[in-house]
Amino acid sequence: MTEWRSIKTIAAALEGGNRSAVEIISDCIAAAERTNPSLRSFITVAADHALAQAAKADTRRKAGRVLGPLDGIPYAAKDMFETRGIRTTGGSRVLENNVPERSAAAICMLEAAGAALIGKTNLHEFAFGATGENRWAGTVVNPHDETRLAGGSSSGSAAAVAAGIVPFALGTDTGGSVRIPAALCGIAGYKPSYGLISLDGVIPYCWSLDHAGVLATSVEDLELVVRQIAKLPSATPPGAAPRVALVNGCENKCDASVHDAFLATKTHIGRRGATFGTIALPDQSEARAVSLTIQLAETLAYHGPNLASARDRFGADMRGGIVMGQFLSAESYVQCKRVLSTYRRSFAQAMQKFEFLLMPTCPITAPEVGTIDVDIAGQTIPLGSALTMFTSFFNLVGAPVIVLPVASPSGGLPVSVQIIGAPGSDAQLFGVALRLESVCREARF
Repeated sequence: MTEWRSIKTIAAALEGGNRSAVEIISDCIAAAERTNPSLRSFITVAADHALAQAAKADTRRKAGRVLGPLDGIPYAAKDMFETRGIRTTGGSRVLENNVPERSAAAICMLEAAGAALIGKTNLHEFAFGATGENRWAGTVVNPHDETRLAGGSSSGSAAAVAAGIVPFALGTDTGGSVRIPAALCGIAGYKPSYGLISLDGVIPYCWSLDHAGVLATSVEDLELVVRQIAKLPSATPPGAAPRVALVNGCENKCDASVHDAFLATKTHIGRRGATFGTIALPDQSEARAVSLTIQLAETLAYHGPNLASARDRFGADMRGGIVMGQFLSAESYVQCKRVLSTYRRSFAQAMQKFEFLLMPTCPITAPEVGTIDVDIAGQTIPLGSALTMFTSFFNLVGAPVIVLPVASPSGGLPVSVQIIGAPGSDAQLFGVALRLESVCREARF
């Protein structure tokens, strides 16, 4: 791992003339190429493209025509975002030679802001999985411990940021795919309210639940990027005594290190004046069934036509998911879509009394590569189900979520909490997250 460099730090070096964009981006490219044999964070390193963008940024800066805070800043994008002239595979052999003629809307907005894309990051094939394992492109490992998983499906984006290769990266999140790797890799992550960040030009996995998101070294950097790619209104600062929602007993479904870190974080927030109340979420098994039904049906609808012609080019996870989708009835899909409306009304009503909901992001820390099941609170749970235990419901209701790394009393691997707002409260949630991030950083155990 190299030293983290925030957007602000890089921008200051550019503004002060200490480094050029070409020099900074050359360093990023070198770091990506040097670490990729072990981390497997990139599928494609777009060196020529990035250096050309960097040269343009330097020319603008010399002429006094800087485009804004992201001009000359390097970043990476999950290989679900189409990029004109740069290979976009979705992490699958099915699209290994796919070079789009246009770029996704978010990529275009970042290019207009002067940011330089250095490469396309690795992922669980077509975003269908929470571990980041990929037999074709290689499994992304965790920069904190390369015997462990980075989490998925936006695994390469998280690893690239956590390793200090880039200050931010784009990802997608259908059941936790930005938040899980952010948590396991110890960085900040953001899933917006549904539809806030455009998915135009992003390969779909499940269009009803897909969210574009951002991973970065800090909440400040997250907000800076989001304001370039979404209409995020100014937020009023949070009150001195926020009302915080909790889900009763959720920490008891976690490993000891996550359990202790969550309670310690809650204590620190309480000392700063927060008060707490509880809300109830739907039965976990029911919500998971609703989510999977919608995911499998929509995955079949989009990717199914390729199954006959390219069956052997799909990985086992995707192939199995498409086959399972073939056994779902139209009635099941429609009923589950109706349940979404019920969930959304109930959650919005419950959150009226609170500024945000505080939960662990994942019940475990980064698992070892090859893990199939994990033991949590006396139960053996499939790894994918464990990783998404606290994340997938918030895709169903389209709520904004920000992941914050927190200090752990026991030290060791990264631990995170997530703060969740009512749908549409993204700007307010950033105000809360900026304050909480400073609390979490100041916490000592």
